[in-house]
Amino acid sequence: MIGNLIAGPLHLVALLAALWAVVWYFRWRNSQLPPGPTGWPLIGSLLALGAMPHHSIAELAKRYGPILSLRLGTTTVVATCSASAAREFLKHNDANFLSRPLNAAAKHMAYDSHDMVWADYGPKWRSLRKICAVHLFSNNVLDEFRHVREKEVEILAALLARDGKAGKSVEVGEALSVCMTNALGKVLIGRRVLEGEEDAGEFRGMVLEVMQLAGVFNIGDFVPSLDWMDLMGVAKKMKALHRRLDGFLQRIVDEHTCSSGARGQGDVLSVLLRLKDDPVGLDGLDVKLTDTDIKALLFDLFTAGTDTSTSTVEWAIAELIRQPCIQKKVQAELDSVVGRDRLVKESDIPNLTYLQAIVKETFRLHPATPLSLPHIASESCQVAGYHIPKGARLLVNVWAISRDPSIWTDPLEFQPERFMPGSKYEHIDVRGNDFEVIPFGAGRRICPGMSMGIRMVQLMVAALVHGFGWELPAGQLPEKLNMDEAYGITLQRAVPLKIHPKPRLAPSAYLA
Repeated sequence: MIGNLIAGPLHLVALLAALWAVVWYFRWRNSQLPPGPTGWPLIGSLLALGAMPHHSIAELAKRYGPILSLRLGTTTVVATCSASAAREFLKHNDANFLSRPLNAAAKHMAYDSHDMVWADYGPKWRSLRKICAVHLFSNNVLDEFRHVREKEVEILAALLARDGKAGKSVEVGEALSVCMTNALGKVLIGRRVLEGEEDAGEFRGMVLEVMQLAGVFNIGDFVPSLDWMDLMGVAKKMKALHRRLDGFLQRIVDEHTCSSGARGQGDVLSVLLRLKDDPVGLDGLDVKLTDTDIKALLFDLFTAGTDTSTSTVEWAIAELIRQPCIQKKVQAELDSVVGRDRLVKESDIPNLTYLQAIVKETFRLHPATPLSLPHIASESCQVAGYHIPKGARLLVNVWAISRDPSIWTDPLEFQPERFMPGSKYEHIDVRGNDFEVIPFGAGRRICPGMSMGIRMVQLMVAALVHGFGWELPAGQLPEKLNMDEAYGITLQRAVPLKIHPKPRLAPSAYLA
């Protein structure tokens, strides 16, 4: 009797849910959206994305076209895999796609969207962007702190030379992460952040976990009614990771606040603390910074600001190991311009044409963010003849665009020569104006740290290639080097690159 009483309401709920799903589906299919797969009831095409969503969406685009729609849960997602379509969205319709959707990553890790990466477009976002543009990423500031970046690269080279002489192998990603984090730390808080191997390993682990979790297509993000259940356990992991990162950032803020004369220093955190007390000058807007805003901005800079650059350099070194002829050619260029008595400096980079081509080719073949961070349509609009409804999420498949065979000759091959003077692609740049390769995104929400990222990647690649020859562990052949990807919000190597550095410069070049 009791079972029958319970079964009745459950059957009714199931029937209503099924009817709702059918009605929603037909409304979705008849709305003049771009073509796309049908998907399953309730979950849509979530399962079809698999472990490598940028690969899956690229394959779907071959069937449905360069602009396709996906029903992910109860959410409409529009994805593009072509440069021309990306230009339509991020240039001609940029104003309508300036905001981000609220998701688990923004809520549980990025201080409920108080940061710059996930914040909605508005006064707070513009203020944070202005602070970074003026006090961190302007050409004047980048030039002023050039010696900081060069010093950290010198320290990296000295450590690698020491390990090389001792016969040790190094995990390239971790060594690069320490270099990038400390270079950024000197600018952000006026000091190095990571000193010992234990600190470096712990911090690198937290950053990698942030990027992995932020890239998960979480069911609760696309079926809001199921969010509270945390079916994939993502929210629980994010909250635990956030507590660790928040403790790290809070210690930095507390130490800086208590240090003598901290607010008179020229580092970014000192500027933020002054602006918190007096918001005048925040882009002319009446916006007051809070402690949460400051930690959220530091969170962005210490995670996305370090991981994207280090992963790009790691991919570049892996490609050069696989192709010794290219490595020898760029080393010959470096020896000719720089010599063998000192390490390369940023002032040398403009004279290193082939090195710049290698970095561009790495950005093309291994973009740090394979799928753009999601944009959300503020209003309904028409793009390429399709109806894009208000609230639809936009994903730009940066990885697929930069491997598009209709644009690139031999798109899967690592060929720096394609960017050399006189070549077909000579004038294509990576700064968001040429949509054939947009590793930093495009439009008003382009990565604010692009200029610093390019400078740091060029310098680190140059120093590692100029300063060292590289040997793989015994038994590994360069042509067989594992190049599999591990998907996250940034594109990591599935197997971290571990190699033995062999110093090739005069010993005095490694004295940091």
